[in-house]
Amino acid sequence: MDHNKLALPVGTTLDRFIMRKQEDFPYATGELSQLLRDIALAAKIVNREINRSGLIDIAGAYGNQNVQGEEQQKLDVIANIRFIRALRNGGEVCTIISEEDEDMIQTGNNQGKYVVAIDPLDGSSNIDVNVSIGTIFSIYRRVSATGSEGTEQDCLQTGTHQVAAGYVIYGSSTMLVYTTGNGVNGFTYENSLGEFFLSHPQISTPKTGAIYSINEGSSEYFSEGTAAYVAYCKQQGYSARYIGSLVADFHRNLLKGGIYMYPATKKAPNGKLRLMYECNALAFIVEQAGGKSSNGRSRTMEIEPKSLHERSPLFIGSTELVEKAEEFLATEYTDAVASL
Repeated sequence: MDHNKLALPVGTTLDRFIMRKQEDFPYATGELSQLLRDIALAAKIVNREINRSGLIDIAGAYGNQNVQGEEQQKLDVIANIRFIRALRNGGEVCTIISEEDEDMIQTGNNQGKYVVAIDPLDGSSNIDVNVSIGTIFSIYRRVSATGSEGTEQDCLQTGTHQVAAGYVIYGSSTMLVYTTGNGVNGFTYENSLGEFFLSHPQISTPKTGAIYSINEGSSEYFSEGTAAYVAYCKQQGYSARYIGSLVADFHRNLLKGGIYMYPATKKAPNGKLRLMYECNALAFIVEQAGGKSSNGRSRTMEIEPKSLHERSPLFIGSTELVEKAEEFLATEYTDAVASL
């Protein structure tokens, strides 16, 4: 027997990778590295809860609505608690904004240098049918002086000020994908060892693709530009792929090439997705992977936020597909302005 096969390396762990990459930050003193580890730890715990949700009655609705007016699932609440606790105990974060909480969450760590915006469990209504779900997070350096509580100004920064962003997808395997502005790397969770291992180094999304992802059940509410672009995708022979779980749809298109769309509609003129803890984070990731993100007219990460739970349309994915969508929407926008 080839003895070399008996001792194959298991790969680079997330912890080791983070430590090696600290040199990318001239101002780094270890806090950001520890913050990423805190998020990874919480993700492991949430992954465990998801995997046993059908066995211990933590699936299904919780009975409350969150600040978005959406029915909370039990795992929404559990994930929110786990991530907030991990970030509070870590000590690097002064303030958190979460999809599940109306107001900023002050951690008590007034010396913390960072602010985190997080969607603890995106797509949680899919848990009961065993569909992939995820966590999305975005990290900013605070702009207020340390030593006091974080402020709204710390939270309402444009996406261009992100120092890190990522997501965790809980699917057939659990993956953590993140960027610190030096490319995008993906790590797959190895349950028996309890570690994330580098599995997708330097992810690069295709410049074009043949997948479009949009909820066509809302087509009667689409604007003319959106409807025309969807028709164009069909004419090109693109495949429609829509899971209804943002992280899952985005992850597939990131790797295979495609476009995910949640446009402004007659029912939701500002779109549905949240700028601060969904759109900005994924925009940072896709741009670092060579793709593009837009609200249909302008770059997602340059949108000036006005409120913690602000919504935005989102067109994100392969550069050529997003730019083509913008062409259709620009015509619509020009016509609307001309009619004023």
